[in-house]
Amino acid sequence: MAEEDDTERSEDPTQKRLDEALERGDVVKSQEVNTWFILGTATLILLSFSGEMSSGIMTMLRGLLAQAHGIPVDGRGLLQVMQTLGFGIIAAVALPFALLTLGAIVGNVIQHRLVWSADGLTPKFSKVSPGAGFKRLFSKIALANFIKGLIKLAVLGAVMTVILWPKRRELDAMVAMDPAVVLPKVQLLSLELLGTVVAILAIVAAADYLFQYRTWYERQKMSLREMKEEFRQTEGDPAIKAKIRQLRHERSRKRMMSDVPKASVVITNPTHFAVALQYEKGMNAPLCVAKGADNIAFKMREVAEAHNIPIVENPPLARALYATVEIEEEVPPEHYKAVAEVIGYVMRLKGAMRQ
Repeated sequence: MAEEDDTERSEDPTQKRLDEALERGDVVKSQEVNTWFILGTATLILLSFSGEMSSGIMTMLRGLLAQAHGIPVDGRGLLQVMQTLGFGIIAAVALPFALLTLGAIVGNVIQHRLVWSADGLTPKFSKVSPGAGFKRLFSKIALANFIKGLIKLAVLGAVMTVILWPKRRELDAMVAMDPAVVLPKVQLLSLELLGTVVAILAIVAAADYLFQYRTWYERQKMSLREMKEEFRQTEGDPAIKAKIRQLRHERSRKRMMSDVPKASVVITNPTHFAVALQYEKGMNAPLCVAKGADNIAFKMREVAEAHNIPIVENPPLARALYATVEIEEEVPPEHYKAVAEVIGYVMRLKGAMRQ
């Protein structure tokens, strides 16, 4: 039965289980969403910055070629030329590259909050085990990724064919065109291709994210044994809690029994309920020092008899006080009259006994 509990993960994960998975770095992650954000950012960069990038690089190269005859080609001079060329290219692509990096980060953050965990860096035998690797290779996720890759290749290939095939003659003619004419045409064609690909990948990314989320959620499901174990960890062992409640109840009963001798009167019903009241001059109202039902009520009567505490049978009042008054609380005003009659009777009885 324990083995079934461990293998059959049929229970939805608790919030504690999901939080622990997040702390381990086990999060929902779709690579298609990342790819979509990167391609989308690249499309925006091409649309917004391609002119500035090409203009900056072209200006630098034009100046380099115009002064080619005066540039020293010894070791130090060549190194300086390479540094100048490198810094120029970096300056031209720095902002677009930063935006592309930001797009990649957003693609991750939008799927889950940032997680700092070293669990993924911890060496695990399962990562190098041939058996575990073979199992992952032919798993449901691997099959889904393979089918997804085939679909992407087929769809994107079909889209590129539909866009490029009607323009095949124009593409052939570009070989003989001036570069200044070719670049705008290439830019326009690239934007058309990227825009179509981004639109299609948006559908693929959404479907893949739902699949990855469902797979991750199924992986977090718990067995009945795990549910019970987590409950014990968070709420405590039910057996221990019951024992603690029992000990507290016993201590409370002993403490209450020790207060019965302080009472002025014990009102009973006559066997089911007992309420011990204390009243002294100067008190606002009688105070309940003990109460109980059945066995506790019987024990209270025994203690009261042993200490010569008056016992008055008044079933309606005993039931009412037991239901409305807690220990160490004063009698509520609605019972003042009935309790005053009982205490008055007890005082008169004590007065008569002293005479």
